Amino acid sequence: MRYELYYWPGIQGRGEFVRLALEEAGADYDDVARGPKGMTTMMAVLAGDGATPPFAPPILKAGKLLIAQTANILSYLGDRHGLAPATEAGRLWANQLQLTVTDFVKEIHDTHHPLGAGLYYEDQKPEAKRYTAQFLAARLPKYLGYFERVLEQNPRGDKFLVGGKLTYPDLSVFQLVEGSRYALPRGMAKAEKKLPRVVALHDRVAARPRVAKYLASPRRIPFNESGIFRHYPELEE
Repeated sequence: MRYELYYWPGIQGRGEFVRLALEEAGADYDDVARGPKGMTTMMAVLAGDGATPPFAPPILKAGKLLIAQTANILSYLGDRHGLAPATEAGRLWANQLQLTVTDFVKEIHDTHHPLGAGLYYEDQKPEAKRYTAQFLAARLPKYLGYFERVLEQNPRGDKFLVGGKLTYPDLSVFQLVEGSRYALPRGMAKAEKKLPRVVALHDRVAARPRVAKYLASPRRIPFNESGIFRHYPELEE
């Protein structure tokens, strides 16, 4: 099956969590909006009048299925490409971890848009700086510390979050570390001193052949100040 991924061109965003899973799986897919007339095609999908219309990208078309919401897409791909546990309890646990990633993504987005996405960053800089100070002091250590504890308490060893082999939440935590290093380098440098297992997981994922090939390719969109992870040095002053 050739998948069709619909996500905004020019940013990693939430679509990157799906791209990483597709790349690790060696799946055949078309990143539609990055191609000719791709945005027109994606907007037509969003405006569709089917029985299960998507709210927003990312959206994955798999045959006749149209699947939206990052965690939902990853649950689907995980089951079909060996990136999720075989048991129901394991699949629910993997999804639970991914939903925690979703919460983190929302909070790190708010470091630069605490008052709302409808305002420019320049319109909320004082609030962003105040929010980021609190995020670095409490929320970032809490989220990444949680994943550190999950690794430590995994009965199958601390190499992966779920069981004894890589699953899609591992790919997503890799992306959290990568993005946070870009957005808040000073805060992450401090936090990582207490996150040896999370850092080791990041490095382990980055070294996987398909992931490494993807990261070195033009398919990997660079971080920039239009996505979720944005680097504004003044937020760490």
